[in-house]
Amino acid sequence: MEILNGIKNIIFDLGGVVINIDYRITLNELRSLGLKDAEKVYTQFNQQPWFDAYDTGRISSDAFINEFRKFLNQGTSREQIIHAWNAMLLDFPGERAELLKKLRNRYRTFLLSNTNELHVEYYLPKIQEWFGKEGMKIFFEKEYYSHLMGMRKPETETFHFILRENQLNPSETLFIDDSLQHVEGAKKAGIKTYHLKAPETILHVFAEFL
Repeated sequence: MEILNGIKNIIFDLGGVVINIDYRITLNELRSLGLKDAEKVYTQFNQQPWFDAYDTGRISSDAFINEFRKFLNQGTSREQIIHAWNAMLLDFPGERAELLKKLRNRYRTFLLSNTNELHVEYYLPKIQEWFGKEGMKIFFEKEYYSHLMGMRKPETETFHFILRENQLNPSETLFIDDSLQHVEGAKKAGIKTYHLKAPETILHVFAEFL
């Protein structure tokens, strides 16, 4: 594929690229807990400020849950909110896992995700259950999660940070994400990009490696 010409490093988004996610499932779960105008409170592209604060680790999980409670039925439990919040996180298809292993042998591969403590605490143990105790390390040289970095996509500094820390040449680095605004942020850092549009998957992008 032409986009891979001269590429030595690949940075992957997590949700919608590596693993399957469906925001609608979480929205439906939240509606069942009494959330009105769910799309206005939370959508993939237009989030409340406290969502962003949580994604960058500036507020705790308890504070995040308490913010949610303001919009839900009285008496909604912490466990119900956590279940609804994590419901969007789906499977990690085996074909993608095998592809990522192959790519790791040929390129320096990294993971960059806008995520949060509750999602990571829920999903990373599943990765270990499915693929062994090394977890994501069998697929990526290093993982970057926004809540631990204190910064998130599409901020250009997020990409500059990864480039600097790993001594990557941006012109030799490819970033793959399913969100256009994140792709645009990477472009500003001089990184080559690929906007993954459903129903396309990374299996299509890297078909030559299958």
